[in-house]
Formats: sequence, structure tokens, C-alpha cells
Amino acid sequence: MKITTLCYMERGGRWLMLHRTVKENDENRDKWIGVGGKLEEGESPEDCLRREVREETGYEPTEFRFRGLVTFVSDRWGTEYMCLYTVSGFTGKPHDCDEGALEWVPKERVESLNLWEGDRIFLRLLAEDAPFFSLKLRYEGERLAEWALDGVPQPLA
Repeated sequence: MKITTLCYMERGGRWLMLHRTVKENDENRDKWIGVGGKLEEGESPEDCLRREVREETGYEPTEFRFRGLVTFVSDRWGTEYMCLYTVSGFTGKPHDCDEGALEWVPKERVESLNLWEGDRIFLRLLAEDAPFFSLKLRYEGERLAEWALDGVPQPLA
């Protein structure tokens, strides 16, 4: 079981997206995701958020909001608890990411990217400014097999 953070940085109607193309055995290989990573010993989720954003982008988050807890269950990758954030304020100078290409993508175009199906669900919740939520996503391989929002099973699309 792992604990991670993921954030979507916002600027001018765009999300900062990371196209994961570098690591060979990356569970997110070729997918577009936000910025984040695993908590290290002694870190709070907020410590991890700041460190990962700084390491992957060069930015320093100054305004952020904890939006939800996402539980990923996978027959391939195990279980992950992910703290999901949005970042609306940051400082710093951007740099290249060693995990893939960073791109500011208009929010209305994000749906057209190669995303995990579950990511589409929580990105929609973020866009709707949903209150804090708990989302469970169960995958069989790369296929979303079931999901639940705040403990209530939801129909697959």
C-alpha cells in the first residue's frame, strides 16, 4: 500500500499536465496526469505536495486546497491512497521534468488526452467544484471495473 499526493495546478483556465513518458515500468506510462508522488518518511501530505511540485516543476505552491481522497485498487499495482489537491497560487521558475513533458493544457481540452478513466471522474468533480470527496476506483489491468463516490457505488459509463 502506498500513500501519494497529486495536484492540478491552475493558471488562466489551464491545468498543468504531465505526460509520463520516461520510466519504463511506470504504471502511468503514456498517460497524462497532474504533478505528485509518494510520501516520504515523516512527511505530511502537504509537505509531499510542496516537495513534489518543486522537484517536478520548479514551482513553489503558495495557495492550495485539499479536494479529496482517492483510493485506487488495482490487480496489477496494488492499493494506493492519494491525497488530491488543486493549486491556485505558486511562485518560482519552471524547469524540465525528468518524468515526462509538462504542458499547460486548456481545461476543455484535457478530456481529449490519454487519461485513466478514473482521472476523468475526479477531474470532473474538480471542475464542478465538488465539496471534499472520497472516491474509490477499482481497476482490472487498465480498465476501470467499478467506482464509488463517498461510499456509494456508481454506474460505469
